[in-house]
Amino acid sequence: MESRQKKPTTRKWLRNLFIFFTLLIIAVGSYSIVQYNKGLSVAKEGPYKDDGTTFEPFEGPEPQFGEINILLIGSDSRGDDRGNSDTLMIAHYNQNTHEMKIASIMRDTYVDIPDHGKHKINAAFAFGGPELLRKTIKQNFDIDINYYAVIGFDGFPKIVDVLAPNGIEVDIPYEMSYGIGMTLHPGKQVLHGKELLGYVRFRQDRLSDFGRVGRQQEVMSKLKEQAVSIHSLVNLPKMLGIADPYIDTNVETGTLLAIGKGLIAGKSKQMETVRIPIEDSFVNERVDIGAVLSIDIDKNKQALKEFLSSSEELASQ
Repeated sequence: MESRQKKPTTRKWLRNLFIFFTLLIIAVGSYSIVQYNKGLSVAKEGPYKDDGTTFEPFEGPEPQFGEINILLIGSDSRGDDRGNSDTLMIAHYNQNTHEMKIASIMRDTYVDIPDHGKHKINAAFAFGGPELLRKTIKQNFDIDINYYAVIGFDGFPKIVDVLAPNGIEVDIPYEMSYGIGMTLHPGKQVLHGKELLGYVRFRQDRLSDFGRVGRQQEVMSKLKEQAVSIHSLVNLPKMLGIADPYIDTNVETGTLLAIGKGLIAGKSKQMETVRIPIEDSFVNERVDIGAVLSIDIDKNKQALKEFLSSSEELASQ
């Protein structure tokens, strides 16, 4: 008699639990849509606002063994449909260890570009977009690129201000002003979107582009720390809305969410970085197209492959 009275109570509890989770899903979905649209309204205009692309089809292979390589291209076309790539990085993510690495390739690196001969590597983007850059990296360094993301510099400050609303602290070694539209004074200070863009783009110092690449890697590491915070999780829909008009990418939403979840799981892991060409593997030369970095291709190919390999792969070799 007593057992028969418990069954309706159990069914009622399960029904209420189902209703609760249904309402929770609707609430989260509604919140995400509202925040995404808010992000779009903040972004307003951007080179990729119509979700179209002028690039040739990207033919990167599917990721293998949980290893994902994403080609990050910083573009500043200044009104042109496609200029040289201003920043070139390979973001490597390991789905098993949740490690993220960044390899920066100097834009003056002198390489063979398929069907175009010897050029600076940043010219590949102007010649044939992300796909030709992928082919160039494969031909010269034997690295497979799975996805790409072209990021317009106009959107960088907006994305940074959502991801790091309190700014990012950096230690500026000397005054920076030429070519960045502002003056950044020496010393430790907190920079926000536009100022941070100036910081990563400045290269009129004794280190030239080498110093700029170092600052870009510094900022990427600090942004990664911000990206795994609770604040960023709450603001993720808004951030995606802001970023959308300024980023052309073939990374699917599901893959982005998987990477984001993995980064949170491995948030204590420090992001490793490398610069190509590595030390003592290049010389400065002047050729018919101007000043270039003439590199030891075999030495740099080996360095890049070892850097992007997981510790498990290296142990098995």
